[in-house]
Amino acid sequence: MVSISVSTSSTKAEIIRAAERLFAQHGIDGVSLRQIGAEAGNGNKSAVQYHFGTKERLLQAICEHRLPDIHERRRMLVARHRPRDLRSLVECHLLPLLEQGEREGSRYLTFVSMLRHHNRQDVFGRLPEEFQASTREFGERVAALLPHLPEPLRAHRIGQVVSFGVEAASDRERAQVNGYPVMPFALHVADLLDGLIGFLQAPASPAALAALEDAAPGTTWLPYL
Repeated sequence: MVSISVSTSSTKAEIIRAAERLFAQHGIDGVSLRQIGAEAGNGNKSAVQYHFGTKERLLQAICEHRLPDIHERRRMLVARHRPRDLRSLVECHLLPLLEQGEREGSRYLTFVSMLRHHNRQDVFGRLPEEFQASTREFGERVAALLPHLPEPLRAHRIGQVVSFGVEAASDRERAQVNGYPVMPFALHVADLLDGLIGFLQAPASPAALAALEDAAPGTTWLPYL
């Protein structure tokens, strides 16, 4: 798979930022390529199609535009803290996402939330292998610290934790865009981590275990980001 490079083209970067804003505001299916081109200030109605071809490639390009910084921030946090406990592992993985939502002009977390709500996890499956490998490693390391949970409940909880983090960051991002008051960032992060770690560590109830036995074999569980 060939990754889309946007660093050498200011036109592409403007289109990507405009697409991120519009998709976040109106949803994946509520925006046309022509609308994105107009939002980017490009008079050529075919500019988006010229640079990206299809909406599918543009969705992927938005992720590839944001993920290198997020990935590098995760790498730096892991190198600095060498996380071994559950809270540190989750913090090193989620904090760069939460920080992204604090960047001026960013609508990335709301865009990711829209992808999830439109059942477009396939976009993440087409990302470069380095990003997918990082996600798999995170899941494996967290899973090793949760031996009390049977599969597939364990993998599902890990996926839910990332989903909760994305949705919390998206809610906060939207609130700030709309000028609503938000909790101080450090407190927001600490409180969110408290809840997520408690969720991961909670034992599976008899009701959950009984329901697991009744679940249809071969059930497909949503992947985590």
